[in-house]
Amino acid sequence: MSPLVVFILFFVFLLIAIPISVSLGLVAVLPGVFDPSFTASASYVIRSMFGGIDSFPLLAVPMFILSGIIMARGGISKRLFDLFSFFIGKRTAGLPCAAVITCLFYGAISGSGIATVAAVGSMTIPLLVELGYDKKFCTALVAVAGSLGVIIPPSIPFIMYGMASGASVSDIFLAGIVPGVLIGLLLMVYAVFYCKKHGEDKEKINAKIDDLHAQGLGKVFKSSFFAVLSPVIILGCIYSGVASPTEAAVISVFYSLIVSIFIYKSLPIKKVYDVFVEAVRTYAPILFILAASIAFSRVLTLMQVPQLISGWILAHFTSKVVVLIVINLVLLLVGMVMDTTPAILILTPILLPIVEGFGMNPIHFGIMMVVNLAIGFVTPPIGVNLFVASSLTDIPVVDIAKRAMPLIGFFLIALLLITFIPQISLCLL
Repeated sequence: MSPLVVFILFFVFLLIAIPISVSLGLVAVLPGVFDPSFTASASYVIRSMFGGIDSFPLLAVPMFILSGIIMARGGISKRLFDLFSFFIGKRTAGLPCAAVITCLFYGAISGSGIATVAAVGSMTIPLLVELGYDKKFCTALVAVAGSLGVIIPPSIPFIMYGMASGASVSDIFLAGIVPGVLIGLLLMVYAVFYCKKHGEDKEKINAKIDDLHAQGLGKVFKSSFFAVLSPVIILGCIYSGVASPTEAAVISVFYSLIVSIFIYKSLPIKKVYDVFVEAVRTYAPILFILAASIAFSRVLTLMQVPQLISGWILAHFTSKVVVLIVINLVLLLVGMVMDTTPAILILTPILLPIVEGFGMNPIHFGIMMVVNLAIGFVTPPIGVNLFVASSLTDIPVVDIAKRAMPLIGFFLIALLLITFIPQISLCLL
C-alpha cells in the first residue's frame, strides 16, 4: 500500500467522523493487512502502542492535566484576574488586557489551551460583558488568548515534541517563554486598538476597579499570592535542577491540592474524588490518541515517508525561506483538521530532518511547530477553543471565528517573527 493511499484513507476516516484515535489505529494496521510481507503487522502496531506510552516524560501530561483541573475548581483564575485588574484596570482596554495576562499565567499552571479557555473564560467573559464590553469580542479574545496555554511553559505539546524529537523538554519549556509573552503582547495591542475604536463604559469599569482598590493592594495580593507562586515553583524546580519536568508536574498536583483545599478552602475535600474522575476522563482519550499516533508514526517511518516527503520538498524548494514558509502553511492546514498530539508525533519525524538540513535548531523548530498548531485551536473546522468558548457563551462557533480573525492575524505576525528570528526562541537558552 502506498503512503498516499494511507493518508487519503486517514482523511476519509476523519471526514466520515470516525474518532481520530480509531482512524490512526486503522491506518497503522492496514499496510500490514494488505501486504503480509510488510514489517508492521497488527501485533507490531499493538506492541508499538503499548511501548510508546511506556514513557517517564509522558507521565507529566496527566499530572499537568490534573493540576489544571484542581486549580480551575479552586477558583485560581479569578484571583489572578483581580490582581492584574488592580494595576491596569483603569487604562484603555485594561480589563481585556488583564484577561490576556490571566491566560498567560493560567497557561503556566495548566499547560493546556482548552483548560485555560474554560477556567479563564467562565469567569472573565460574564464580568467583561457586565462592564459593557461586546460579548463576541470578549469571547473571541479569551478563545485566542487561551492558545497561550500551550506555548507558555509548562506545555503539554512541548512534552510531546520532546518525546518525538528527543530534544530536552526543559530547554523547550525555557524557549517558549519569550514567544508566549510576545504573542500575549500583540493580542493586547489589538485589544487596545479595538477599545479605542469602539469605546468603553468607563463609569462601570472605574466603579469595579475602585471596589478592588478599596480592598487594598495587600488583601488583593495576599489572595492571589499562592496562585502567582504556582508557575514560579513549577519552573523553578525544573531549572534549578531540583526536579525533572515529570517530577515538577507531580509537585504541581500536590501544591494545587494544598492551596485549593487548605489555604483558599475553595475545593471541599469531598469534591476531590470528582476532580480525579474528571482528570481521568480528560486524559483517557488523549492517551488512546497518543498510543495510536506513536504506532502510526512508526509505520510511516518503516514506509520511508519522512525520506519521501523530505526528498520532494528539497527537490522543489532550495531556499530556506521558501521551505520554512511551505512548512508553516502545511502545519497551519494540519492544525485546522488534526489534534495537536497526533500532529506533533506524526509530523516531527518527517519535518525535523528537513529543517535541520538547513541548519535550524530543533528547539527553535519545536516552538514554531507548536505556535502553528496553537493557531489551529481557534480556526475551523476543529478549533477546539472556539467550541469551548461557544459552550460558555452560547454564541455560534462561526460568529466567534469571525471576530477572532483580526486576533489570529496578530498571532500570524508573531509566528513569522518567531520563524525568521531564531533568537526570540533561543535567547534564554
